[in-house]
Amino acid sequence: MRTMIDQATAPFSPPDQSASVIAVHRAPEYQFSKDTAASITLIAGLGVEGDAHSGATVQHRSRVAKDPNQPNLRQVHLVMSELLDEVRATGAEIDEGQLGENITTSGVDLIGLPVGSVLRIGEDALVALTGLRNPCKQIHDVGDGVLKMMFVDGAKYGRPGEQVGRTGVMGVVLAGGEVRSGDTIDIRYPAGPPTPMRRV
Repeated sequence: MRTMIDQATAPFSPPDQSASVIAVHRAPEYQFSKDTAASITLIAGLGVEGDAHSGATVQHRSRVAKDPNQPNLRQVHLVMSELLDEVRATGAEIDEGQLGENITTSGVDLIGLPVGSVLRIGEDALVALTGLRNPCKQIHDVGDGVLKMMFVDGAKYGRPGEQVGRTGVMGVVLAGGEVRSGDTIDIRYPAGPPTPMRRV
């Protein structure tokens, strides 16, 4: 975690105005999908205010069952709107927030970012990416064949011969702030050789 905290003071790459927030979501109870909100508040070290998965230690029930004292590396869940568009193109219906994400993004390949990348979202919030969210069998409910679409050939992401899940990325909150639709997303890459993200 120290390297992620150190990242909070490093400079950002030039802003890419195409990277932005499409929608934000939270759910106070444990459920697969999250409800869309006008805005969400990120809290440093915890996650999304009022969300069931917010906390310094693990909040996802499967991980709590194994060891409730593990650090919560899944405080914020982000999903690319481009993935949702692919699903819709097959005729299946899927809404922002339906995959359980807190933030739906546009204009950035989240899966291709290395571990430790920091996203500045809006004016104040900083989120350090920790890894991938593994596709869940509940995605079957969205439509036939949709779960299969959640995987892609890993060669694109420096992992040849593997299938990489793309149901979003997880992160921890380094600096809090309000996030809403239309906010820009700036990216700060970690120093040194990039480490491809894996399931966390």
